[in-house]
Amino acid sequence: MLQVQHLCVNYRNLQALDDVDFKLPDGSLVGLVGPNGAGKSTLIKALLGLIPVQVGQVLYQGVPLKQQRRRVAYVPQRSQIDWDYPITVWHVVMMARTAHAGWFRSPSRQSREIVREALERVELFHLRDRQIGELSGGQQQRMFLARAIAQQSDLLLLDEPLAGVDKKTEALIFQIYDELKAQGKTLLISCHEWGGILDHYDQLLLLNRRLIASGSPADVMTPQNIQLAYEIPPHLSHFHDSLESSNFFC
Repeated sequence: MLQVQHLCVNYRNLQALDDVDFKLPDGSLVGLVGPNGAGKSTLIKALLGLIPVQVGQVLYQGVPLKQQRRRVAYVPQRSQIDWDYPITVWHVVMMARTAHAGWFRSPSRQSREIVREALERVELFHLRDRQIGELSGGQQQRMFLARAIAQQSDLLLLDEPLAGVDKKTEALIFQIYDELKAQGKTLLISCHEWGGILDHYDQLLLLNRRLIASGSPADVMTPQNIQLAYEIPPHLSHFHDSLESSNFFC
């Protein structure tokens, strides 16, 4: 179980996260939703120890997560990647195995087989020698998912992995998510999608610097919670009423 306890992050003298507290069971697919600037990426980076935490702690199976980094796979936003860097798809995914083999050792036959299987799983093996900037947006996302698979981690943290993907890629990615979940892995996925796609998740965390709500998609994405999270003024009653009368979040 991943436990986040009273997490506070101060970023450039602004309270980016305020007393965020939740638990995620093993073998769960969890969506992290909220408006732009809500702290979704900040939360993922704080869990990983990439940015300092002001207050609180992050535990995985009772042990601080920062002591178990090999058990965590991280997929960053595409905007954080230098796509002109001269590296192939194969070598990006193979980087997941360096924690097992070490930086200065050649990858083992087992590691090469793991990377091959991961690329086949995301339907990218035929593009293994392609430079990463030559891939489409959906292919780039699948490449990073392959790297996460090859890492063989128990906990996967993915920051907007569905950005820029088509429906076919989206379906393939969710199929892989379900397979990983069935293996007992926990996936926390920052997403900006609304509507029926949220029903794929076992649980949602609705965030706007603090945790507004957590639970099933139907329990979290209520008009009242959305109004709080997206800071919709009460006088905009017509917007609130349109949410109430629709089944968009059911």
